[in-house]
Amino acid sequence: MTIAQGLSFAIIGLMLVLFLWDRWRFDLVALLILLLAVAGGIIPVDKAFDGFKNPLLPLIASALVLSAAVRNSGVVEGALRRLRPLLRSRHAQVAVLAASVAVLSALIKNIGALAIFLPVAMQVARRGERPASELLMPMSFASLTGGMITLIGTSPNLIISSVRQNLTGRPYEMFDFLPVGAGLTVVAIAFLSVGWRLLPRRRAQSADAPFRMEDYIGEAKLPKDSPLVGKTVGELEALSDNEVAVNAIIRQGDRRYIPAAHWRLYPDDLLVLQADPEDMHKLVEDAKLELAGKADIKRDAASDREAPEVITVEAVITTNSPMVGRKPRDLRLRGRHGVNLLAVRSGGQAPRIRLQDIALKEGDLVVLQGATESINDTLATLGALPLAERHLQLGRSRKVILPLLILAACVAVAATEAVPAAIAFTAGAVLLGLFRILSLQEIYDSIDWPILILLGALIPVGEAIRNTGATDLIAAWLSLAVAHVPAFVALGLVLAITMVLTPLLHHAAAVIVMGPVAASLAGHLGFNVDPFLMAVAVGAGSDFLSPIGHQCNTLVMGPGGYRFGDYWHLGLPLSILVVLCGVPLILLAWPLQ
Repeated sequence: MTIAQGLSFAIIGLMLVLFLWDRWRFDLVALLILLLAVAGGIIPVDKAFDGFKNPLLPLIASALVLSAAVRNSGVVEGALRRLRPLLRSRHAQVAVLAASVAVLSALIKNIGALAIFLPVAMQVARRGERPASELLMPMSFASLTGGMITLIGTSPNLIISSVRQNLTGRPYEMFDFLPVGAGLTVVAIAFLSVGWRLLPRRRAQSADAPFRMEDYIGEAKLPKDSPLVGKTVGELEALSDNEVAVNAIIRQGDRRYIPAAHWRLYPDDLLVLQADPEDMHKLVEDAKLELAGKADIKRDAASDREAPEVITVEAVITTNSPMVGRKPRDLRLRGRHGVNLLAVRSGGQAPRIRLQDIALKEGDLVVLQGATESINDTLATLGALPLAERHLQLGRSRKVILPLLILAACVAVAATEAVPAAIAFTAGAVLLGLFRILSLQEIYDSIDWPILILLGALIPVGEAIRNTGATDLIAAWLSLAVAHVPAFVALGLVLAITMVLTPLLHHAAAVIVMGPVAASLAGHLGFNVDPFLMAVAVGAGSDFLSPIGHQCNTLVMGPGGYRFGDYWHLGLPLSILVVLCGVPLILLAWPLQ
């Protein structure tokens, strides 16, 4: 063993210890490992940041941006309404939600797909009076297997494609993963639809809190072209699954009525709505209502040469606010401050009077809409403190079809190899900004920067470890261990080792370390490199044993109320299934010779 190989093993060991220690975030650990590799002479100084030039990084970033656009479009909610009749039994709920997440994970990043369905699953659990824990972990695991179907679905596929390019000069294409990924997804969904019973019944104390209806009040006008003209109040509320309540109808000038469910709706009715702002936004879009104050912005946009970018914020009224004790109609917020008041939550309950007649108090929550460039100064002037954790869409038109068309075009162009996938998806992200489907702030917020830092730092580390011969040395040891066993056993061993390493490291780090090792092992055994690289991708994408190896598992831990050991209950049998079914699927799609 050479000094360089010894340093390589020391760096791998230190990386493993630091990831297990979990005191420093993974991107900071990756940068530290990169600097140590440079200091040890394993990575030349002029090659230290070559990882940040890898086309993998813009591909991941742009895929996350497209995921955010699809999430905001509302198309998933519309599709689920058609699937709702299938969500009657407990087994069907798990199967339909898991299959939906898996299919979407093949088209966008799996973490983005899971984030779309998380609040949906919470609502299904609440309405079915079942623990959310029975739904969320199966959905997380389905998102992992669904992500294996395409190049962009999960980071391990993207990284192993980069490893293959470094080894052979040619990366994997968009649907090279389809035969293996689709087969494993079908197996996983079939198991999860019954295997959820292995999970302990847990209820997170705050699981429903982020998704419950909050008592905001807003006003919307019913235009003549609304599909709800002539319908009843009950039918309008049913359109929102009763998440929005019609508190009052204002007609005949300023006369206010408390409607019953059978009341008919007429053109120009002014509806006083009670709901969470996001639920109110969905109803306004679906029923083609005109939200109070939104018309002012449309007129401003039509009269301005370049309309300002508009943002909607939720804020709390502070003690010294000039709004305390005054009514919105007296404040003249639009004329004096350039903002619209869209909704109010007063004292933890919905006011029973007109929005403009509410006497505002300290601690009231308000939803304000104004120009992005001036909203912070306006909030400071009004003595309102923004709630940064809420990114509201209220009063903003959703573009449903365009994000899907852009995503489909990106996938098609990448699949035909007309241009590299990184170029196609970056172009898609740029179009989202040009068409204002996402604001620039939303585009930057949707990118998972720590993951990009992790990959940019570890890609040169993995390449350097391979160049020192350390991966060849590990492969030689493994080849001795599998010298007298069938080839499928060696392939299964690579898959299983990667699967075990992934929770200990990070799925990206596991691929960067194991990819070159698997390639060297294939060379020692005289086999094609592709089945062994696929085994690494499958193993790293199958992190079912802990909440820390993949973001999807981490995302559901809190809402599901899971403990660290809960993942083994469902994850261990699924991992065994993946090994047993994954090896023959890989050999069918990628022969050894």
